[in-house]
Amino acid sequence: MSAQAAPPKHHMAFMIWLSVFPTLAVMEMLLRPLLSPLPIILRLLILTAIVVPLVVYLVLPRVQRGRALLLGRVRRG
Repeated sequence: MSAQAAPPKHHMAFMIWLSVFPTLAVMEMLLRPLLSPLPIILRLLILTAIVVPLVVYLVLPRVQRGRALLLGRVRRG
């Protein structure tokens, strides 16, 4: 098993943003009718409780795979 070097911090920051922003935007639009009567802090608590696991377990791994594929093609090409 070979050890992979961690991506540079600016790559990680961009991948996290690229994962969080669209996921948060979509979830906010979907849940707005249900959450709008709640105070903002409670809405944020609920949204982040949903978005963070989605990003960590579903979205970010796909973004990281895409980055690896892209960089592999760029280095080979």
